[in-house]
Amino acid sequence: MKTISAHLATAGLSALLLTTAISAQNTDGAATQSQVSQSQVSKVRIVRLSEVKGAVLLDRNNGRGLETAIANLPVVEASRLQTGNGVAEVEFEDNSTLRLAPDSEVEFPQLERLATGSTASSVHLIKGMAYVSLVNTRGNEFNLLFGQQKLQLPPSSHIRLQLDDAEAKLAVLDGTLRIDGPTGPMDVSKKKTVTFNMAGQAQPQIAKEIAPDEYDSWDQQAAGYHARTASMGAMSSSPYAYGLADMGYYGSFMDIGGCGSMWRPYFASAAWDPYSNGAWAWYQGAGYSWVSPYPWGWTPYHFGSWSYCNGAGWGWMPGGSWYGLNNSIAMGSGNAPGHIPLRPSAPPGAGQSTLMAVNLKPLVQSGAASNSSFVFRRDSAGLGVPRDSLGKLDKFSQHAIGQGTASTPIYVSAPQTAGANGRPTSGAIAPTSLHRGNAPASTSQMPDQGGSMGSRGGNTSSSHQAPAPMPGRPR
Repeated sequence: MKTISAHLATAGLSALLLTTAISAQNTDGAATQSQVSQSQVSKVRIVRLSEVKGAVLLDRNNGRGLETAIANLPVVEASRLQTGNGVAEVEFEDNSTLRLAPDSEVEFPQLERLATGSTASSVHLIKGMAYVSLVNTRGNEFNLLFGQQKLQLPPSSHIRLQLDDAEAKLAVLDGTLRIDGPTGPMDVSKKKTVTFNMAGQAQPQIAKEIAPDEYDSWDQQAAGYHARTASMGAMSSSPYAYGLADMGYYGSFMDIGGCGSMWRPYFASAAWDPYSNGAWAWYQGAGYSWVSPYPWGWTPYHFGSWSYCNGAGWGWMPGGSWYGLNNSIAMGSGNAPGHIPLRPSAPPGAGQSTLMAVNLKPLVQSGAASNSSFVFRRDSAGLGVPRDSLGKLDKFSQHAIGQGTASTPIYVSAPQTAGANGRPTSGAIAPTSLHRGNAPASTSQMPDQGGSMGSRGGNTSSSHQAPAPMPGRPR
């Protein structure tokens, strides 16, 4: 097998995805053709819950209220996302992102696609703290709602909004915002903070500084990760990326004799099956949608198809249309027995969960053996590997497939900043960061936390607490 340049393969895949952006509007059973033609607005969007760490709940507007959330769940209009002792990230089609700190809640009152193909999104922060990072996509509209305020964020905006009963603090991390106050519009440039009085109509107050918050490092790392994805899409003149950064980090395209070019995740042997583990998620009007647990498990389960190659195993090939919620058609073909899990035919009954877990094989996960060693496991396919923080994975993958496991030294550190109000957050444990290698002399070692989140915990991308090791012998 010969690995293809990830740079060229990603650019080519991004170009292919651009050709499917329009057809994606017509593949989802949740919006009929008559609805689109009558209003010239489609409710079919490609928005996902791209990261979930700790206690996160999602109301998917299916009449069942808040339920446990998992990564790669599609987010539809009128959804409600709530974090307890956890953090979450939502990714939009153009690589723009919303990140939610612990003890926070947002609603999505508007997720629409206009007849021009541009998108209109509205996010309502009900409580807590959210980060919004928009890429430079012209034509898309993004509205941020809180209290009685409605702000239209321009492209390339990056903000942090913290909300409580008394006031809202909006920190402009990048870009320039125009805010309408009682005395007229105000332009607020980067590195400034606007404070809104939630009880009255007083003029917002502008401060020429931004107080640091303990979750800023998580936001900065995640925003950088998605910015690199956006630049890959720009190389092929495509404004859409659909999770390509995840595929580039967690796997690669290979020339497999007799099967052609296929993308395969790292840490996957010929015995690994892409549909052995996951969940069926019920969506009102669309039925069950397949949700993959893998950190790269978005694009390959909504576009293209999986095929089985003798001696090499399952691989993914691009092509065809983008599959919305009705994505079981992407399950592909092959001669491996027991590959495709049965799609439920009936909606969940009263009191039943709308998430139906599928575990045809034991789920294998990589993770930290301690706060000084990370273990990669064969057939984990990247599950448990924090994104973008352990360097290149190909050599570790080769060793793990051959030997069963591979390991690397790590160290864990924590930010030294207080909360956004300048004081430590009561009862909170700052998010820790996982790094590959040995700790520098100036870095304080954290006690081994075994993957626990703490009372506000933040297990994040390069802000990752070390996940708990899998019990029993490594697979």
